[in-house]
Amino acid sequence: MNVSLNYGYNSITLNILDKNYLGTLNPKDIEELSNPIAEVKRALANPIGSKKLKELVLSKDKVIILVSDISRPAPSSILLPPILEELREAEVNNNKITIVFGLGVHRKQTEEEKKKLVGENIYNQIRCIDHDIEDCVKIGTTKRGNEVFIFREILKADFIIATGNLEYHYFAGFSGGAKAVAPGICSRNTIANNHKYFLDPGAKAGNIEGNPVREEIEEIGEMVGINFMINAILNSHKKIVKVLAGDVTKAHREGAKYIDDMFRVEIDELADIVIISPGGYPKDIDLYQTHKAMENASLAVKKDGIIIVAGECKDGLGEGKFAQALNGKLLPQELIEELKKNFVLGRHKASRVAKIHLDSEIYLVSNLTDEIKKKLFIKNYSSLEEAFSNAIKVQGEEAKVLVIPYGSSTLPNYK
Repeated sequence: MNVSLNYGYNSITLNILDKNYLGTLNPKDIEELSNPIAEVKRALANPIGSKKLKELVLSKDKVIILVSDISRPAPSSILLPPILEELREAEVNNNKITIVFGLGVHRKQTEEEKKKLVGENIYNQIRCIDHDIEDCVKIGTTKRGNEVFIFREILKADFIIATGNLEYHYFAGFSGGAKAVAPGICSRNTIANNHKYFLDPGAKAGNIEGNPVREEIEEIGEMVGINFMINAILNSHKKIVKVLAGDVTKAHREGAKYIDDMFRVEIDELADIVIISPGGYPKDIDLYQTHKAMENASLAVKKDGIIIVAGECKDGLGEGKFAQALNGKLLPQELIEELKKNFVLGRHKASRVAKIHLDSEIYLVSNLTDEIKKKLFIKNYSSLEEAFSNAIKVQGEEAKVLVIPYGSSTLPNYK
């Protein structure tokens, strides 16, 4: 069996003997919409649990549109034109609109990146700014005691529109909805105090009810006051198949059902070896993002099995605290114990990598520098063939191999 995996902007292939090949786990291959702009307009014309956007917003309102940053595949340049068209119909002038890129803890963006995200025409007409994690103001405290600080600019808004793409998230259950606010435009401490529940049994991909992370995200969304939501659902090729608009919770739940139908895939047995790709750029832009595929792979592999992850990681390790945690000074178990005692945002993801690696060894195929590779506790390879050959030697000639080409969005469900 010859399999192909996306790797950055390119692809890599591997031959697997039939006796080893267990199968390829793919989500439903829903064809992209031929006219995605028309789908955005359809969603805006038929909002879920809400009046139409143009019926809610007032001409005098200062409007903030929350938009995903460059690390996300959200199709903002497609979502925004119909939104702005509705705002014009409501007589909201461009000078009353600000687009805020929700960075969370991610790096600042270049002006060229902002322009790419929204499109040159919108960039030249609408004020576009990054969220500033250092310029946040307290607006209250959650039921769990989390002090909520949000980007000061948001306080100027009379009307907030949350945009983004809706997919699985490994501990928030799903992305999208109120996640545009938390972590999107919150302070580092607020994000950290929310994410510290990531080890809770309920904090897992595809789960909302009883998920403390998701529940608090939505509580923060209510505190901030999201007036309208519009989210896109993408297929495995990152193309739009569905758009949902309306009430931030009700529309999000409809989207979650659609995601489950597309991306939750039943499996009959666990594999000795799982070969997985996040799905190519931008989902493998760095190890911080590539980690999401490791989470899903861990649901399909036997204990003491091997996960082979093919992620280009052209930007290196990614987020600063995450990178610092993988500097070679701590063993996997030490990373996990450290986080239990003192939660540090960014390092939390390193501890998840450590836990997966202890349960089922990780082999990473990437373009990371040799200097970085030497410090990592996971095994590193420059080619998929070499990684697979070594995995077969460890697991045995009869090892069963499962392939997951779009690992960041495919959720294996083994019962």
